[in-house]
Amino acid sequence: MPKPFTPKVVTANALLEGEVVYLTADDTWSPRLGDAELIDDEAHAQIRLLDAEMRADEVVGVYLADAAVSVQGPRPVHFRETFRATGPSNYRHGKQEEITAK
Repeated sequence: MPKPFTPKVVTANALLEGEVVYLTADDTWSPRLGDAELIDDEAHAQIRLLDAEMRADEVVGVYLADAAVSVQGPRPVHFRETFRATGPSNYRHGKQEEITAK
């Protein structure tokens, strides 16, 4: 019996910056997981994944990541995605820089 489909987001790394990015419903890439399109249909998820994979001039390492619904938008389900969503562990750049600036 196949495993039931769980909600997903399309994620990748920006080609030039290396930043973790998420595909939004309006077909743009955002560094914020909360902006990502939460996909709850398996066929739609596969189509979005194929579309994203065709954008090799923008991103690399495209894949579907499990996500859950929250009031802030999609949230990570697995540790790996939590780590990727928060940015580099070095507080001097990227998403982590915002944490130390507050």
